[in-house]
Amino acid sequence: MDAMERALEFESRKMSGMTTSDRVEASREVKALILELNEIYKKDKSEEIMDVMKRLTAKKRKIEKRLLGKPTA
Repeated sequence: MDAMERALEFESRKMSGMTTSDRVEASREVKALILELNEIYKKDKSEEIMDVMKRLTAKKRKIEKRLLGKPTA
């Protein structure tokens, strides 16, 4: 399960001090990982895979929130 290993490696990466382009790249990478894990989950229905996907999604949201910046009113 190569996708699981890559997902766990991504999850353990440090996200502080990233440039904007690093954030964009990380967001795209985690999206691809989530989609890949989803295809595996459709076949296996493993709770472990679902938990990893949830954690990756939370990390992706944090990255994207930082990319969008603070709203100006």
